[in-house]
Amino acid sequence: MPWRQIRLWGSLGVFLLVVLGVLAWFTPMLSVRTVEIDGLVTVSQQQVREHLQIPSGRSMLRIDTTSVARRVASVPKVRTVRVQRVFPSTVKVTVDERSPTLFFDSPQGAHLVDAESVEFAIESAPIGVPKLITDHPGGDDPVTKSAVSVLAALPPSLSIQVGEVVARSISDISLNLRDGRTVLWGGTNDAQRKAAVVLPLLTRDGTVYDVSSPNLVTVK
Repeated sequence: MPWRQIRLWGSLGVFLLVVLGVLAWFTPMLSVRTVEIDGLVTVSQQQVREHLQIPSGRSMLRIDTTSVARRVASVPKVRTVRVQRVFPSTVKVTVDERSPTLFFDSPQGAHLVDAESVEFAIESAPIGVPKLITDHPGGDDPVTKSAVSVLAALPPSLSIQVGEVVARSISDISLNLRDGRTVLWGGTNDAQRKAAVVLPLLTRDGTVYDVSSPNLVTVK
């Protein structure tokens, strides 16, 4: 094929691509027709859609997925958001909600705190979520953060037994179990070792189990 024809076909191809791009950007050819939202448990679809702010008929190519995700992530109960274009006409939104690790009481109600020590709601605490007892509870409080870290280190079979977390300081944290027994945990140090010794220790008769020094545990 002569070089002149190659150039002609190349120019024609570029022109067609430009035309298709303009049509896709400014016309309903690739417009949003469906918005799918997955992962919602306590957050309402309406609340998420209000934050999406995606006009019906907007070109898929004109959807700023980063900005959309940032708006939905501003909902306090939302931990992370993923926004995807699914061509030809669907925007898929996947939400990961925050879940409470513990709560603390206030005159306004129960403050729910997640595993990242983020306060994300003031409402009735779900059944089974431990109550935090400390002098100055809050998501930015170092003692509260230590209490959250201690709960994260517990074996699952123990964490479901915890009714209250009493945090007097970052190094003096105890767990009041639902059956009336108490585990003296101490601080966040040696968490792996403490988690390994606490369950065997709880098989012994007693009411107070001290694993604050995991190499020298005691039962009273």
